[in-house]
Amino acid sequence: MGASISSAFDSGNIRVVRQDGPAAFTLAIARDAGGEFFQWFHFRLAGARGQEAVLRIIGLNRSAYPLGWPGYAARVSADRQRWRAAPTAFDPGVEDGTLTIRVVPESDLLWVAYFAPYSIERHHDLVARTARAEGVTARVLGTSLEGRPIDCLEMGEGPREVWIYARQHPGETMAEWWMEGALEALVDPGFAAGARLRHLARLHLVPNMNPDGACRGYLRTNAAGANLNREWANPTAARSPEVLAVRNAMDETGVDFALDVHGDEALPHVFIAGFEGVPGVTEAQLRGLERYKALLVAHSPDFQTRVGYPPSAPGKANLAMSTNQLASRFGCIAATLEMPFKDCDDRPMPETQWSPERSKALARACLAALADLFDAPRD
Repeated sequence: MGASISSAFDSGNIRVVRQDGPAAFTLAIARDAGGEFFQWFHFRLAGARGQEAVLRIIGLNRSAYPLGWPGYAARVSADRQRWRAAPTAFDPGVEDGTLTIRVVPESDLLWVAYFAPYSIERHHDLVARTARAEGVTARVLGTSLEGRPIDCLEMGEGPREVWIYARQHPGETMAEWWMEGALEALVDPGFAAGARLRHLARLHLVPNMNPDGACRGYLRTNAAGANLNREWANPTAARSPEVLAVRNAMDETGVDFALDVHGDEALPHVFIAGFEGVPGVTEAQLRGLERYKALLVAHSPDFQTRVGYPPSAPGKANLAMSTNQLASRFGCIAATLEMPFKDCDDRPMPETQWSPERSKALARACLAALADLFDAPRD
């Protein structure tokens, strides 16, 4: 039996268009529900040990982020634990945009993905492990459209209310790797900044806001085709119960600081997008955000403030996006943290590029910067 491709598993996404040789395939990515988005892929190659596998993914000029392909490298793993960058090239002029991945598997099985996957089973392990730690409460804020729990881990006894949430866009798996790093740091007795932060604040962490999209292998939407980060102004139980559950819980506690954790397909940098264009934004809010970014620069060698999204014009921010909605709703400091799918140009690591390990290290830096921010005198 020759080589084969499969993706019928948690977060799997690929379709075989044709087999071009013993270990050569032309492939296409299935679209998210709603038909608008596609970019995430995750599949298994079997039976190609010792051969050069040539994996061509076509039709990518019509993907959600065509600018995400130049300079990008697919991730591969033989054990699903250690992921490395594979030789990858993009040609927009071939078959409506073709990404070619070339790799010689050292094993009979090789997994290939857009970024290191974060499985629903690993999510449950993370939640279970964290819930057993001293001073941690685990609760379910609601359920997804397909009945999966929206888990929230809570800890800390301070007066400030901090909400951190990830994977509104399920294909941005670096966001849950970041969450794993954050939760491990917060329950680590040796991480002094975590203990300080738990003293200064009550923390609410939602590791995966979109478990349906994660399991289905989607890039940006839930099971109904809703882009959750465009649902925060008017979430509904029928279309976006995940957002409705989290926003209702925020209304119960209030919010002093919110961090929405994401990945960016095109920009090879770590950066923060803020809420500058929110109607009625205050100078105190803006100063707080700038202080936080400056503190994060000091704590992380990967974070920078030179490159990012242009701010919205005054009064023109989209309140359907969580960072803008929360800054407006609560008068709080809110931020969208973006990590790259590509290598990080500010500190390149060609063998692994941006990775789960770097995502987790960034989480510790973000928490340390937040502890420093709260330690400073209030405006």
